[in-house]
Amino acid sequence: MASADLATHNAADDGEPFDPTLIRSTVILDPQLSEEIRRQRAECGSDRFDEVWDGVYMMSPLANNEHQEFGTRLAAAIQVGMGFDFSGTILAGVNVSDRSEEWTVNFRIPDVAVYLPTTEAVDRGAFWQGGPDFAVEIVSKHDRAREKIDFYAKVGTRELMFVDRDPWRIELLRLVSGRLVSVGESSLNEDRVLASEVIPFAFRLIEGETRPRIEVTHSTTRQNWNV
Repeated sequence: MASADLATHNAADDGEPFDPTLIRSTVILDPQLSEEIRRQRAECGSDRFDEVWDGVYMMSPLANNEHQEFGTRLAAAIQVGMGFDFSGTILAGVNVSDRSEEWTVNFRIPDVAVYLPTTEAVDRGAFWQGGPDFAVEIVSKHDRAREKIDFYAKVGTRELMFVDRDPWRIELLRLVSGRLVSVGESSLNEDRVLASEVIPFAFRLIEGETRPRIEVTHSTTRQNWNV
């Protein structure tokens, strides 16, 4: 009997119909099947946002167009505001690890990462060893973005901004005594400006024609972009 049939059979024995939508996650203990699934995801590009958390392979939900647009536009606004002669690094997606060797055992992929010229992190080519000075996580349904907070704190990420889209809000966290703590939220109901202390920008959630936008304002030039 197949495993799915067995689950249905056991549920029926208890008088309860089997509802696959109630399953939050799946644990695959067969190493050959696990390797085959990873191979298939790599071949079709579905592993682009997959991560490894302390040796546990995390298959992230595919980012939809809105998610990817947000990441690209946020990174672009920061790049334009900082200038193309900026000697730091601004990336829309990057591998971040806590180690110099065997980094694929433990890494995360923020949607936006800013490394200042003064960063203590090290560019290892395929990944960065150490956290960004400023990072953004765009939250998608069923992902575990907020479970990455301890990792980002551990690798020294100085500020981390979450973009939630259901309901819409942005939240800024700052590294204080080794912990990333919330310093404020901005939503359509709470018109609050979140000013970074790491990069020269402030962020605010505002109304848009088809969806809310993030107003990104340079704190010195006052130039702004709605992303």
